[in-house]
Amino acid sequence: MLSALLLSVSGSLVAATVSVDSPNLIETFPVPDGAWALAFDGANVWVTNYGFSINKVTKLRASDGALLGAFDTGSGPISATFDGANIWVANGYDDSVTKLRASDGTLLGTFPAGDNPYGIAFDGQNVWVANWFDGTVRKIRPSDGTTLGIFQAGSEANDLVSDGVNLWVVNKGGSAVAKLRVSDGTLLDTFLIPDTGGDINGITFDGRNIWVGDSNRDRVIKLRATDGAILGRPHVGDVPWGLTFDGLHIWVSNILTYDVARLRPSNGTVEHRYAAGTNPRGILFDGASIWVANEYDNSVTKITPPQR
Repeated sequence: MLSALLLSVSGSLVAATVSVDSPNLIETFPVPDGAWALAFDGANVWVTNYGFSINKVTKLRASDGALLGAFDTGSGPISATFDGANIWVANGYDDSVTKLRASDGTLLGTFPAGDNPYGIAFDGQNVWVANWFDGTVRKIRPSDGTTLGIFQAGSEANDLVSDGVNLWVVNKGGSAVAKLRVSDGTLLDTFLIPDTGGDINGITFDGRNIWVGDSNRDRVIKLRATDGAILGRPHVGDVPWGLTFDGLHIWVSNILTYDVARLRPSNGTVEHRYAAGTNPRGILFDGASIWVANEYDNSVTKITPPQR
């Protein structure tokens, strides 16, 4: 393992680590407490620092992990997304969303969400927020934060993803996934996922199918996007949480095994496992590398596979 030094926001030097899982490069960068969720703005990775007293989002340069700043949000920043110019953060403890200019972190506004906002996503035109306690999703116009609609999405709505035409929302309490039309918020269908133990987290879209984490059963669920049919339930690790798609593979963070699994989308086979930090949660692909937020050791892990 190699060590490097990075300049922190306060000006002090902090250690980063680099290791090789041949032929993959794995780097770890320190961030403030409570690393939870991630967003990518095309050049930088943003990390929400979730907790009652932290209330920050941290900006790292994707190329080298340099810490570029930490910016105030609302209370309990639990997820983030990028709208092409700005970062939006869902604040779970004060029922709001924060809009920050991505170029410099300037606060552009704070807007109402629903009851305990959790997941947040951008569909190419509008921002959507899933609200845990009231089971709704809120559609927000990015230009001025105006609420364009509030729609029922099921019990304990948490994570969500857009497939370009529809919005898919995880119903943690209902062990289901709701499908809504993004143009008008119409609920098109709700697909029950049996035998989950009531704990589903994380969602991604691979261009044809929806993938959801089944945390209690240590597997992921593959659903056909056209009709919601369950196509597979592969086991991936201990308490899968976050999911992302890199164009070729599904990647899953596993909380209790402190690792990330790379899956073959055709059949869910685990092709490789990568070491992460303690309690890896949010995960994303930046076009070249996989990033993982490690909740309990205040770090993010960057996994760079060989060029494809």
